Amino acid sequence: MSQDPIATASSPDAAGDTDLADDTPARASMPEVLLLASVFVIAACGLVYELAAGALASYLLGDSVLQFSTIIGAYLFAMGLGSWLSRYIDRQLVAHFLRLELLVGVIGGLMPAALFTVHSLLPPSQALAFRVLLYGLVLLVGTLVGLEIPLVMRILKRHFRQRYALKELVSQVLTFDYLGALLVAVAFPLLLVPQLGLVRTGLFFGLLNVAVAVWALWLFRAELRAWRSHALTCAVAIALLAAAMAGADRLSTWAEDRFYGEQIVFKESSNYQRIVVTQGAGGTRLFLNGNLQFHSRDEYRYHEALVHPAMAAQGAPRRVLVLGGGDGMAVREILRYPSVEHITLVELDPHMTTLFSTMPLLRQLNQDALRSPKLETVNADAFGWLEASQASFDVIVIDFPDPSNFALGKLYTASFYKLVDQHLAASGYAVIQATSPLVAPRAYWTVVTTVESVGLTATPYHAHVPSFGEWGYVLASRRPWSMPRGLPAGLRFLSLDSLPALMSFPPDMARPQGLEVNRLSNQVLVHEFEREWGKLH
Repeated sequence: MSQDPIATASSPDAAGDTDLADDTPARASMPEVLLLASVFVIAACGLVYELAAGALASYLLGDSVLQFSTIIGAYLFAMGLGSWLSRYIDRQLVAHFLRLELLVGVIGGLMPAALFTVHSLLPPSQALAFRVLLYGLVLLVGTLVGLEIPLVMRILKRHFRQRYALKELVSQVLTFDYLGALLVAVAFPLLLVPQLGLVRTGLFFGLLNVAVAVWALWLFRAELRAWRSHALTCAVAIALLAAAMAGADRLSTWAEDRFYGEQIVFKESSNYQRIVVTQGAGGTRLFLNGNLQFHSRDEYRYHEALVHPAMAAQGAPRRVLVLGGGDGMAVREILRYPSVEHITLVELDPHMTTLFSTMPLLRQLNQDALRSPKLETVNADAFGWLEASQASFDVIVIDFPDPSNFALGKLYTASFYKLVDQHLAASGYAVIQATSPLVAPRAYWTVVTTVESVGLTATPYHAHVPSFGEWGYVLASRRPWSMPRGLPAGLRFLSLDSLPALMSFPPDMARPQGLEVNRLSNQVLVHEFEREWGKLH
């Protein structure tokens, strides 16, 4: 009977990693290569589960910086715990490694689907229960992942002891480990999530973990006890993950339908955000990362209030800059002015401008504004674009999402408003959407304080938008704002008679004392925003 290469290279006591008497080196290099390749796969899978948990927490709970930081911290702690626990595994290393890969593959692979499902089923009042589940799964998967590399190193040392000194073993294993992590870190936001989505990405890498278990099943078939039961368990894990993969689209659709409460007519994950468009009896809604951006039944109130106080006060604007606003609604309002010759739209996400210039339903909402010959669309980061551009504008419309994280918060800093000032014509006006002065008065008035800190005159005002409640804006200019003499025809919300009321703030929206300037070095606005809006949840 011929002997298996792995069995020949190991000791008679194949159940443990001690008392190794056979000095014969391994006769085949394929097992060694496959084991090292498994380290690459293990590292890739482990990082995917970590990134998927962070992305899901950001998507479902908001505040991406906080969620990613706490998820990564918890995951790394759990990996350290798993590495420490590996010292208690003394015998049957291969059997334990095989079971470990199956557990990681099934639990880690199903984690995004499970979290989506539970979040859709739980009422908002049970947010704490969801967080407990989220961090419980993160700690469990992290602990299992932390066990993997120590076991692989011990298996390699046992079977290929003549090839490796300890330093060479550690070097080889960690090199493959870090290479796998690098590949996934690049592919996750650029390829995996945009093409597969979070649920299918998790399941795909779960199958890769199970594939490592199958490799171990074949490579060490001569020394594994209860080989058939291990093979049956592998088959069950593959069938479970494959079935989940086949139903992933249906699961995602069901979960998102429950989350949004209306029929989803478009959904897509770009490199920057999750874009969802829904349609119901009340109209069309746009969500970015689960946050409502507009509702077609009242978006005209928001966009008329955003655009016309600045445009009409300027008198005859010719060159207009729009920062954010990739849906084209602000551009639609700007095009009401015959004096406008050129509009530059700077929108980070090309998926947004493509969607709102091609989808008939959305083109109807923005009246084909993104196809206007007067419009130049630039897909770039607004901060970097302002730093590089030398252009001057009569009106600048700043329509960014709320400052819910540090990446967005930098677009509300004194540094950013200094750049805006440099691009604003002497007689020009900039206008900033600035969250709710009723729900988040400290956040709103922090924006006003920050605008004033760079030497611009700030004119705060607000408007009622039913989908959002009372909403705030800030006009910024080098001269005091003055009432316009007229407004374009056909407006549904604004009138010359109603404009003065927008500038009046009742006591419950009055300016608080002791506000700080929002700077890149402190990002106080993000903290104020999170504190005030967090009271609603």
